[in-house]
Amino acid sequence: MGSLKDMLNPRSVALIGATEKEKSIGRSVLTNLLRVKDRPLYPVNPKRRTILGIPCFPSIAEVPSQVSLAVIAAPALAVPAIIEECGKTGVAGAIILSSGFRGTDPQGKMLERQIIEVRKKYGIRVIGPNCLGVILPSIGLNATFLSTDPKRGNIALISPALGDAILDWGGTMGVGFSMFASLGSMIDVGYGDLIDFLNYDYETRSIMIYMESVGDARRFISAARAFSLNKPIIALKPGRSEIGARVAAERTGRQIGEDHVYDMVFKRVGVVRVSEMSDLFNMAKVLDSRRLPTGRRLAIVTDAGDVGIIATDTLTGLGGKLAMISAGKTDEPDLYLPERWGRDNPIEIMSDSVTGRYIGTVKACLSDEGVDGVLVIYTPRAAVDAMGLAQALIEISRKAVKPIIVTWIGGDRAAEGRRILLQNNVPAYATPEEAVKTYLYMYGYRRNINLLYETPVEVDHAGAPLKNYLKKAVRDTIIKRRRILGTAHSLDLLKNYQIRTVNTTVVSDGQEILKKAQEFGFPVLFGMRDLRGNGDEVPALLTSEDQVSKTWLETLNRFDRDGSLDREHAEMVLWKKAVPEGYWLKVESRRDPEFRTILVLSEKAGGAFNVSMGLPPLNRTLAKRLLEETKVYAILSDAGGGQGIPTNLEDILISFSNVVIDFAEIDSLALVLSVSPSDVLAQEVKVLLASDYDDSSSYPHLVITPYPSRYVTTWNLPSGTEVLLRPVRPEDEPMSREMFATLSKQTLRDRFFSPPEITHHLLIRSCNIDYDREIAILAEISHEGKRKMIGGARLVMEPDSGKAEFAVLVHDDYQRMGLGAKLIDILIGIGQDKQLDEIYGSVLSGNEKMLGLCKKFGFSVKFASYGVSKVSLPLKGRTRYLS
Repeated sequence: MGSLKDMLNPRSVALIGATEKEKSIGRSVLTNLLRVKDRPLYPVNPKRRTILGIPCFPSIAEVPSQVSLAVIAAPALAVPAIIEECGKTGVAGAIILSSGFRGTDPQGKMLERQIIEVRKKYGIRVIGPNCLGVILPSIGLNATFLSTDPKRGNIALISPALGDAILDWGGTMGVGFSMFASLGSMIDVGYGDLIDFLNYDYETRSIMIYMESVGDARRFISAARAFSLNKPIIALKPGRSEIGARVAAERTGRQIGEDHVYDMVFKRVGVVRVSEMSDLFNMAKVLDSRRLPTGRRLAIVTDAGDVGIIATDTLTGLGGKLAMISAGKTDEPDLYLPERWGRDNPIEIMSDSVTGRYIGTVKACLSDEGVDGVLVIYTPRAAVDAMGLAQALIEISRKAVKPIIVTWIGGDRAAEGRRILLQNNVPAYATPEEAVKTYLYMYGYRRNINLLYETPVEVDHAGAPLKNYLKKAVRDTIIKRRRILGTAHSLDLLKNYQIRTVNTTVVSDGQEILKKAQEFGFPVLFGMRDLRGNGDEVPALLTSEDQVSKTWLETLNRFDRDGSLDREHAEMVLWKKAVPEGYWLKVESRRDPEFRTILVLSEKAGGAFNVSMGLPPLNRTLAKRLLEETKVYAILSDAGGGQGIPTNLEDILISFSNVVIDFAEIDSLALVLSVSPSDVLAQEVKVLLASDYDDSSSYPHLVITPYPSRYVTTWNLPSGTEVLLRPVRPEDEPMSREMFATLSKQTLRDRFFSPPEITHHLLIRSCNIDYDREIAILAEISHEGKRKMIGGARLVMEPDSGKAEFAVLVHDDYQRMGLGAKLIDILIGIGQDKQLDEIYGSVLSGNEKMLGLCKKFGFSVKFASYGVSKVSLPLKGRTRYLS
């Protein structure tokens, strides 16, 4: 089976479709590949013996050595047979430059399907078709037909097709690249695959993405979350307009979801979305800076008031804020500014400014608590030594904890100043608009990363809901070809997930509706629901007994004029109307064509709808972020006496998310919440079912794998103490910190080889994991009425290799009690569940306890180097151990 690692660091390369014909793709690619000096290149063309004096081979099968990478520049009709031949000869991967596959062309689609079938048959990796190729400057590989040859650097650029223009632009800006990859139609390798590859690439410090459609959304989200915890990803996603989205869909041949869903997804995984091509480079050069702003408040220091106004308009227009100089600091800038300074922001230091006035003002702003960052705008002035000012700003920036960003306006002299600043990691731009946009992007990135690192408040994980009988009710409804789940089962669904509702019932006749209305108390709402999904009647508001009887009869007459009202497919519903002084929120799940199930929260405020979106699963932090975009949440958080309601709303969103997670059969679920200062109740519920749901895999309707509760189990220490063994949650960071604080240096050395610095970021990363690619099992006991962590184990899957690395840690006080063996046994079972070929680990050669335990379980032990041994266990065909 091929791998990206072998494909993108090839031992040898074959070019299929090589030719000497001038201005042809085959000739351009060959010219680029000839620059590789340290690995064999094999031109393939059945019509030639030599090309440019190099031996040429009639087919890939006749190449004299194993080929890792095949670059294909042949006609589209020939490509499926070429991929078949590559698969038979063991080629790791192929880059298909050939066009003729894209869009809605029937022949192109048929050829794509043939390639996909062959690729799966042999496990060969494929980039393309319809792509420009791949450039890896670090190894001198240029497998494209582009004339551009970018210099080596630390920014990776991934795009479906666009590339040469960006590479040229980057060159003029002095940007170097670690990779350029054009993905084309993405029939196999997509964004997620390359992000995973680059996550292990030492040279890559940031990734720039041009994305028309996401491709494999689940793989992208998983890879982007892992990468963003360490290094930034910047995305330019066109198609914000309806027309633009339609054009993108036609180009890619894929259905593309709503644009604001992309905004939500990028925020969730820590990706910064930019709006212009120039922003890609502006951001890629600054986001790996340690000096990211903690807020939107920007101080603007300028020697030209008109340019300061432009910066202010851009800042406020994009949601930023002008910083207010704190009261205790208002006198400090007076040391540097003339008497006529108005003590406002932007701070205009006048056209006769000298370098000292610039520097003093910048320092005063940086020391002010009301300032999150400083924008320095310089226009050429005789009194200021431009290069001296640049050097002074560089020195200040090195010591500052807040960001300094510079606009350096002018011609050649200004360009030189910007170059010097950029070389010393001070963001510098030619216009104030660029500078302000970059500052706010930096803040957005900081906020997204803080969200990834934030420890959620512990949620009270109540007993497991009664799901099985509800599953049966849901599937029985689908079998009966109803689109809508009945009200009674819908209410049971909410009740089982601790979502409280107003009094609601299904009524069958006039006497029952009158009796229930009297019990509920007026006002009440009454309506008919069509369970086949043909539309519901707008509910009627009833305020008296006379209205109840009258409305009941009118409803029957409308829907049963000929006596054919089918009660099997319709029901009459009555529910209590919530108090009028409350607020309203609508919570719903719906299906997106790319990101599967999404969560939508909306409210009507000021005549318009505010909408916020999220992806399940939610924890308390994510639920709070979703709610913070609503006015209701802010009002209730600030109101006296209503402090518990925001927490109740968070709990309801988490429960709602759990319903969506557990029922792939639900196409959409909608609740209208009545929110008052004293209570939150579901006023209406509607469950729309999917007739074509897929139950062949776990969570097919989600792009983020939820908490794997199937791995929760219990076990007993020899003393009889019960140990809860379960996958880790983000909320476990405090308990993890407490355990690490009490470990001996020897135990830390055995686990990490050298005692690490146990930081918040390290711990939250170890607790906030992607269950698709990593499982961490925590061992927990109850000690003196408190939960206590006594050990843990981790299994980290390598993308595409079929292997995973494991590690085990047991607290000093609980060693030699069998806990380590139990944890290893659990990891073996998880590895088999994940269909891994092998699990392996690194163990200090002097750690005899761990090595002995591994040998007991059948691991092979091989001394590696520097006092470390590698242990490995093949899993295929093994029976799970029971310890």
